[in-house]
Amino acid sequence: MPRVEIFNRDEVLEKVVQLFHSKGYNATSMQDLVDATGLNRSSIYNSFGSKMELYQESLRVYKKQASKYVQKILVHNSEPIETIRKIFATSPEDKTNGCFLGNCTAEMANQDREIKNFLQNNLNAMQDLFEELVSKGQSTGSINSNKSAKAYAAYLFTALQGLRITGILLTEQQEYESIVNTILSVLD
Repeated sequence: MPRVEIFNRDEVLEKVVQLFHSKGYNATSMQDLVDATGLNRSSIYNSFGSKMELYQESLRVYKKQASKYVQKILVHNSEPIETIRKIFATSPEDKTNGCFLGNCTAEMANQDREIKNFLQNNLNAMQDLFEELVSKGQSTGSINSNKSAKAYAAYLFTALQGLRITGILLTEQQEYESIVNTILSVLD
């Protein structure tokens, strides 16, 4: 007879996302996961598999949350440059810990093929989104045509990843916004 989970899976995953986001994969021990979730080791293994499988699931949860955030921005902003600016805005948690996906890229992309594929898919999706926004801006004249939309999309993704990491070190919001303005000035 299969075991029935007697905990809220979504709540547990949210705690795991926060833990891996703040500590990373390698610095998170099974005891950390036990402490954060309130589950015993056997429940974690039985419900989620290995630590790596739990990490991968936490990445998917975070990506889903980030995608919802971006979709909300897309719905409420019609001007491409302002939409891009809002995507560059950061949440308080990302300000403290950096972007979980960016952190994962730095820590794990060369250690696990499945994670690298997941991150590559994220890169492709974000570059496609940026390319679409830039192309729209170029067609209306709000973004210059000095480079192709594809080239600007690659630049924006790379700048966003770097900013998410650098942003951890910045103490003033004004400093962060100044960097965003400099990044986006290339599109003027």
